[in-house]
Amino acid sequence: MEDIAQKSIKNTGMESKPIRIVLQQLIYKVINPFVKFLIKIGFTPNAVTTTGLILNIGVAVIFIIGAEEGNRGDLSYVGWAGALILFAGLFDMLDGQVARLGNMSSTFGALYDSVLDRYSELIMFLGICYYLIGHHYFLSSLFAFIALIGSMMVSYVRARAEGLGIECKGGLMQRPERVVTVGVTAIACGITASILGGNYKLYIPGIPFQVFETISIFTIPLTVMAILTNITAINRLRDAKRSLELKENK
Repeated sequence: MEDIAQKSIKNTGMESKPIRIVLQQLIYKVINPFVKFLIKIGFTPNAVTTTGLILNIGVAVIFIIGAEEGNRGDLSYVGWAGALILFAGLFDMLDGQVARLGNMSSTFGALYDSVLDRYSELIMFLGICYYLIGHHYFLSSLFAFIALIGSMMVSYVRARAEGLGIECKGGLMQRPERVVTVGVTAIACGITASILGGNYKLYIPGIPFQVFETISIFTIPLTVMAILTNITAINRLRDAKRSLELKENK
């Protein structure tokens, strides 16, 4: 009966898909009209990718201005930077769609996209680390830097494995998840600061330091990201090792 049910589901095209793929397809349906508009006005995939890089430079600028001109309790800069991170992240999806729908795919375009994505992420984390250090969140800045290392290694292990003929795409905290995590939590931090105040601190009797403060809404997810990205990179390396061993033993 189970076999019959499974065949029935496949025949009706209702087989389950990963949530990530379903969400991606829904997003494509929403952005495709805008993609077609970009193609119509002559935007190329490389131009879209470059626009994403410029927006991420803007993210870093907001964080740096927040560190230089804002005070420790003014987290509005974090919120605005988060909004721009999500907007810039949209262009990560747009460039691929512009290439596909506009029949403008190219090998160099794929390379250009990958290189500028790395620059974009490095520049974004530069701004984050600068902001956290500027307001003396030294431990959080350390975790942000570790998250940067993990993010780069997730991408590097995949690229290196694929260069050796091994597919290596699994794991948590791939680039879309990283962009959404940083962007959404930064916005949430800015909004919460406008309600509770940027200097809100929560203490528990018997513990000599605060267990939570407003910026924790932003820095705790960065800490989780620091752990998960590096776990993903290590797991990808292990998966690649197994695949290479199987390939060599054939």
